[in-house]
Amino acid sequence: MSKFLLELSYLIGSITFIVGLKMLSSPDSARKGNLVAAAGMLIAIVATIFFHEKDGQPIGNIPWILAAIAIGTVIGWFMAMKVKMTAMPQMVSFFNGMGGACAAIISIVEFNAHPEGSAGYLLTVFLGLAIGSVSFSGSMIAFGKLDEKIKDIGASYLTYLNLALLALIFIVLGVAVFSAATFGHSVVWILLALSLLYGVLFVMPIGGADMPVVISLLNSFTGMAAAFGGFLYNNQVMLTGGILVGSAGTILTILMCKAMNRSLLNVIVGSFGGGGGASAKGAAGDQVAKEISLTDAAITCAYAGKVAIVPGYGLAVAQAQHICHELEKKLEEKGVEVYYAIHPVAGRMPGHMNVLLAEADVPYPKLVEMEDANPQMTSTDVVIVVGANDVVNPAAENDPGSPIYGMPVLKVWDAKSTIVLKRSMRAGYAGIENELFFLPKTKMLFGDAKDTLQKLVGELKDL
Repeated sequence: MSKFLLELSYLIGSITFIVGLKMLSSPDSARKGNLVAAAGMLIAIVATIFFHEKDGQPIGNIPWILAAIAIGTVIGWFMAMKVKMTAMPQMVSFFNGMGGACAAIISIVEFNAHPEGSAGYLLTVFLGLAIGSVSFSGSMIAFGKLDEKIKDIGASYLTYLNLALLALIFIVLGVAVFSAATFGHSVVWILLALSLLYGVLFVMPIGGADMPVVISLLNSFTGMAAAFGGFLYNNQVMLTGGILVGSAGTILTILMCKAMNRSLLNVIVGSFGGGGGASAKGAAGDQVAKEISLTDAAITCAYAGKVAIVPGYGLAVAQAQHICHELEKKLEEKGVEVYYAIHPVAGRMPGHMNVLLAEADVPYPKLVEMEDANPQMTSTDVVIVVGANDVVNPAAENDPGSPIYGMPVLKVWDAKSTIVLKRSMRAGYAGIENELFFLPKTKMLFGDAKDTLQKLVGELKDL
């Protein structure tokens, strides 16, 4: 009976993971999808504690297990409630790293318990160890870079070093699988050290503009490592969850690589982001950006037929998503058609802008992806860029020396006019000058995004 209930609970948990993942495809149902998947995980955990048996004996150390769950729940809840939306990418990276660490620890524990396992069993153990370790150390470096505590290292030799290190990991993995009895635990620690080092080195040279893709890739690593744990324990729900996370992360990584015009191989070997030391040409020269007053900006928008809003990380920093929605509604009251042009890697993680705008109750149909937004630019009267920088930089198309050259961007310069809301002329996350600011059709509206948008809404009310 216990086995039947356990398998039934795992089946229910697996179904909720699939349903929850499907619901995450839309901001309207994403919150409910998270809760559905979390409920399935809770069912699986409770069923494991009470129904799992080995050699006819129930699981032991239940007080310790419950205590660990309680401590983890309190810490996770506290961190989630305290984190700011601007720091959400760091939290995602941190939690992802913890998942990788857990997978690596599981592999170490299993090797200690069964060092004489078959080649297939040991392959699963060591793959989980290597991939989980890479995910952990890589995610910690990504966390530090997103939090601006760790700087990029742009050195071409790192590409070759990473390739050599990756080859060495595969060699050690092969030795570990077929000669574990000879080398014992030493091969485990060597594989662990090499994997941790590779995780650090392959993330270090990656530029800030490419970080969303790295987060997605590391997430897929953690999913794969968890799936190997499911194989080890013959645990269907763990296997299903790991496969879903791994496959979804991989698909998202490939889609984002396509959006960034990069190759997945470049991500893996650590040369992603193109050169690190390159910078945009001084195409702007000594040109001076032209400013626009609040009143003129309000008039320009109020008498436009079609307005596009391009959100960026500055929108998140200023927590201006709600007032941005107010601006949208105020313009629509005046008969203006408004849509949001969303770049796939705007912000610091995949879907960052979608989450921000969904939080402000912006209708999902108004969020237009880049490939659909660009053709509309020529018929758009005004583009309002709120805190975005690199994703609207013309250097991506016309400057081969730029580190973002070749990256698809929102072609806001095709619109009749562009208003850029920024605190200053400071470079974006990629650290390069934006030629857009100096184009004839571009006007700068300086100030805090939230404060500026509030004043802009006030001006619109008076028109």
